[in-house]
Amino acid sequence: DLVTSILTDSDSFQDLTVKIERPTYRKPFLGGFKHRITGVEFHNAGSQTVPKKRPDKGIEVFCRETQTVFEKNKLQQTINTTSTQMTKIGLYVSNMTDKIIRPGKYITADEYHKRRLEAVIVLQTYFRRWHAINLVQNLREKKRLRLEWEAQEELKKKKEKEEKLQSEYRRRQDPKTKEDYELLYHALEVWRQEETKRINKSLTGTERKAALCGLLEQETQLIASIGRYKLDTDEENRQQTILRFLGKCAQPKSWKAFDGKITEMDTQYTLRARELLEIYRSISMNDIPKGERIDVLLTLRRTVKEHDCKLTQEIVELIDREVDLMMRDVKECNLEGLRKRICTLFLQYIKTPKFNPEVARILKVPPDPLQLYKNVNFCRSCKNYLPASEFAVPASSRTIGRCRLCCKIDNEARKREAFLKYRLMLKNLRESEADYQDDTKIVYLIQQQDMQYMVEKIWDCQSALSACDDLYDLVMVRWDKHHEWSPWNTILLSKDEADAHLKLCNLQEAYEAVFIHRINRKHIQAKKYFAQIPRMASFLHRSGDQTNTN
Repeated sequence: DLVTSILTDSDSFQDLTVKIERPTYRKPFLGGFKHRITGVEFHNAGSQTVPKKRPDKGIEVFCRETQTVFEKNKLQQTINTTSTQMTKIGLYVSNMTDKIIRPGKYITADEYHKRRLEAVIVLQTYFRRWHAINLVQNLREKKRLRLEWEAQEELKKKKEKEEKLQSEYRRRQDPKTKEDYELLYHALEVWRQEETKRINKSLTGTERKAALCGLLEQETQLIASIGRYKLDTDEENRQQTILRFLGKCAQPKSWKAFDGKITEMDTQYTLRARELLEIYRSISMNDIPKGERIDVLLTLRRTVKEHDCKLTQEIVELIDREVDLMMRDVKECNLEGLRKRICTLFLQYIKTPKFNPEVARILKVPPDPLQLYKNVNFCRSCKNYLPASEFAVPASSRTIGRCRLCCKIDNEARKREAFLKYRLMLKNLRESEADYQDDTKIVYLIQQQDMQYMVEKIWDCQSALSACDDLYDLVMVRWDKHHEWSPWNTILLSKDEADAHLKLCNLQEAYEAVFIHRINRKHIQAKKYFAQIPRMASFLHRSGDQTNTN
């Protein structure tokens, strides 16, 4: 505070206390002046009073400067002065560049507008001609592109069909898998039926019986040759299956990191499995030099001697026997049986979790025998107890029935049907339903036999629209794409028809009432067939409630 005296009257003073507030901010420089003689600087100062803040009214206010336009009139004159001059006495001006202007015909307003209208009509005529030419050219171009696309699609379909036929031919020529032998037996049955029909049509009496006996003998020889080839294929497939199994055991542990990279790590168990895989691969090789074979056998001997048991003792004994026979120059053809026994026993050694701990997580047979009593069913055909995964149970079946192997043997001996097309159709259906990501369940309850019944009995093995009967080109899709797939919400179409069907928004407007009524009858037929299944009953009630709600 500052105390100052103020003169109130002529002789009296009054003390007044002045409060000085120190500003919290730096004052701006407002200019000033400097004394010329003394050199003292004097600065302009502002008041110490803090400006009062205006109350906020809650309304955003904008400030805008205004500017007045000042106008003034100013006369201007051209700076170029021109003059004219005419011919006179004593002066000649040439008229060679002069123009003679004659007044034309006077045009009224009506005549002027009429001429403008005629010109506009001419312009419209040429423009419409140009537009029509462009439109026709665009239509021709679209037609050309459409015809090229149709020709390419036709060529593509023809090429795919040829490739499919060639693939089937190659699979029958050199079968490797179960599906290949299924196609081969189906082709054999088709040939037998054709030959039987030809014999019954052309021959009678004893000639017919002799021809049928000859046909039976040919069929028997073909079946025997297929069986011999199948044995070789099974042995080759078995060896590949063993190597794949051992490769799974030797794979390192891997996981995906936060940045998307895959990290792999080897453990002591995976390294052990990889070592056993390399030894088994070396033991299984044929036509290797004698010295390398002996080195491999000695490596195997050192590996199995780490554990002392009856199995390892037998392997060591067989290894010593083979080395002794090889040192005596015994032919390799006489050693095949001994080498197979060594491979078999060493594979048994690898599959033992005690010697190879990594194999325990891949073995189908659990180490604990008590777990085998769970999910075990009895096959009434081969009289064996097998796990539930070995039985193909249709959705409409009430009993377990026969195992997969018995069904396969019975099919090869009797009907010789090819189920590959139904398996492909079911696989394509499940893949397409997985893309919807709406937690559909019914499609995974349907089995191959159910798909075969639906295609053959309900949809008559043909497309509902075009009656196409090529099962390899037919697919099952949703009838109403907004509801999950079910046997009573499906339609059998070709691939092109299915793509067009799934793009429809309103089925009532896209199809006629007769066609919709025919599809509904097939859905009712499917409901009657699948209504006897207890698991399907809940889905039937749910779909009925959903239909009533809609």
